[in-house]
Amino acid sequence: MPRFKHYNYDQDAMVVINYQEQLQPGTFEHAVHYLIEHKLDLTIFDPKYNNDATGRVAYDPAILLKIILFAYSKGITSSREIQWCCETNIIFKALSCDTVPHFTTLAAFVSRHADEIEALFEQVLLVCHEQGLLGNELFAIDGCKMSSNAAKEWSGTFKELGEKRTKLRHLIQHHLKEHHQRDEAETEAELDRDIRRAKTTLSLDESLKKVDRFLKTSSPRMGQGKRRKEVKSNITDNESGKMTTSKGTLQGYNGVATVDKKHQIVIDAQAFGEGQEHHTLKPVLETVQHRYKKLGIADDIYQTGTNVTADTGFANEANMQYLYEQEINGYIPDNRFRSRDPKFAQQKDKYGKRHQNKASSSWKKVIPASEFQFDPMTMTCVCPAGETISYQGQREAENGKTRVHFEGRLLQCRHCPKKHQCMQNPASADHRKGSGRQVSFTIENKRQPNYTDWMKHRVDSPQGKAIYSHRMSVVEPVFGNIGTNKKLNRFSLRGKKKVQGQWQLYCMVHNIEKLANYGQMAA
Repeated sequence: MPRFKHYNYDQDAMVVINYQEQLQPGTFEHAVHYLIEHKLDLTIFDPKYNNDATGRVAYDPAILLKIILFAYSKGITSSREIQWCCETNIIFKALSCDTVPHFTTLAAFVSRHADEIEALFEQVLLVCHEQGLLGNELFAIDGCKMSSNAAKEWSGTFKELGEKRTKLRHLIQHHLKEHHQRDEAETEAELDRDIRRAKTTLSLDESLKKVDRFLKTSSPRMGQGKRRKEVKSNITDNESGKMTTSKGTLQGYNGVATVDKKHQIVIDAQAFGEGQEHHTLKPVLETVQHRYKKLGIADDIYQTGTNVTADTGFANEANMQYLYEQEINGYIPDNRFRSRDPKFAQQKDKYGKRHQNKASSSWKKVIPASEFQFDPMTMTCVCPAGETISYQGQREAENGKTRVHFEGRLLQCRHCPKKHQCMQNPASADHRKGSGRQVSFTIENKRQPNYTDWMKHRVDSPQGKAIYSHRMSVVEPVFGNIGTNKKLNRFSLRGKKKVQGQWQLYCMVHNIEKLANYGQMAA
């Protein structure tokens, strides 16, 4: 018969734990502890506390910071879960000296100290500079779109929200009318149905008040473009934006990070409530320049030979002009960058989804716009079937060219024998959705060279291709670390300032990891 070691759950034991010994050198928790105790100035939090004479004794910001940063490094964002870890996990106990802050204290610390968090981010960046982790050779800029603590169902223009308010009023009137028609419930089942109807009415009434209050106290939100068109507002968090990503449409923020090439240190982290990245380039570059001058790293970092790279989402004429006038060594390609490169000539044939199975029935070749008869004098266009399609107007593209747009009427295209070779989605015409075939033509080929042409020449040069080839390997691993290892897939706060504070905390965790791995943390 086998023998096993004896155990008894009723026995008592006294375990002596030295908290300092739990924070082993070379670990993230040791780096956080050392930085906060010896390198960072936490007196910036003092003005927020007014309990020097009266009031309850507060938790030290050093303790709260250590707990939150270590929790974020382990992918824990829930303040309730962080509190539970302080009660059960030995590393959390060591960092907090066996104190257990309430989850509301932890949540309030993150949401109420956005300015102080930015100052701490700069202090950690300065430590990285002092330990030689910044190369200042190349900066890569990119954005990571994530959901926020707001539902996209509560988004819309003021006209759409007004229609939503009217619809809610009609629903409430409908439920109240049905309720008054029944003077008394005859059976228990009917009584339960009336109770459910009453709860539904109360819920609709709360939603109506929410929409009505927003429309009366807010103004339409305008976009960042030249035309300043109205964009969709959000009742829950009006500073967030509705963004289209590869995984669908979300309501959230775009976390833009600027990363140094040498050790992938994040030198700037900002959150923007718009999906388009065009207008984010200038404030990001200005913030980096101001921060480097403030920290004494460089008076004008862009005049020291530093290269700046960003993807095509940041490319437009205004940004190219800004880079040229400020003499910044920027390399930002347009969306035709790959098509001009001979190395990518066969890329679509080899990897493109449209070319993986040309023999399949789903693949088809659409009739090109060149087969449409366009008359620039009369501004008319005749389709291959002989129908004159409607003139939709002219628009000037960012490259300076003017294009004229035409669109076929749905009644014309629905019964056309060539619709399967002409329309992108012929099934939409059969189901009374969408529109007919759309085409556009350039009517102004001769134009003066612009700043986009200047950038094309820079990016297409051998030196430009060599510099831009480093962009993805610099910034994308940062997003991979924060999103996959740290499990940040959504922002849990509301408001641009608070979300930016949380984004900077995560980027600070990334930088502290770099200090722990490549820096000179004391043993």
